Amino acid sequence: MEVILKKIIALVTVAVAASALAVASVASAAPAGGSAKHGKNIVQTAVDAKQFTTLVALVKKAGLAGALSGKGPLTVFAPTDAAFAKLPKATLDALGKDLAQLKAVLLYHVVSGKVAAADVVKLTSAKTLQGASVKISVKGGKVFVDKAQVVTADVMASNGVIHVINSIILPPAA
Repeated sequence: MEVILKKIIALVTVAVAASALAVASVASAAPAGGSAKHGKNIVQTAVDAKQFTTLVALVKKAGLAGALSGKGPLTVFAPTDAAFAKLPKATLDALGKDLAQLKAVLLYHVVSGKVAAADVVKLTSAKTLQGASVKISVKGGKVFVDKAQVVTADVMASNGVIHVINSIILPPAA
């Protein structure tokens, strides 16, 4: 089971990296400092971007759509469809069948509070809703969450902010 989990984690990491690039192209069309869809919540903003259909489907499957649509504020590090497309279908299916693991992976991408880019660069870590903390660092003027680079920051939503990262981040093994 541990070997399968490690393989899923490695594949998810590759997928998130690719999705971040796709999100960067979508987010670059938004005005500087945020999204034109600021009146919509995180889930609505993700749906409208049309680059997060897999992520939104997994969020719904895990029963987290209500929480991400609620009052917040929340900060989400979001992978796009392009990231998930790099995963073998069997790996994605396995993650979708293990709802506890799916929920843990998704919650590891969410931080309580609205943490804008200007605030993120001042942090060295942030506790996720999964319970573990992500490491935050700045290297060469680039921001990293664990080993994932933030490629687009501050996509604003009514209940928080989305930051696009270039790889999936995974919680530490239990």
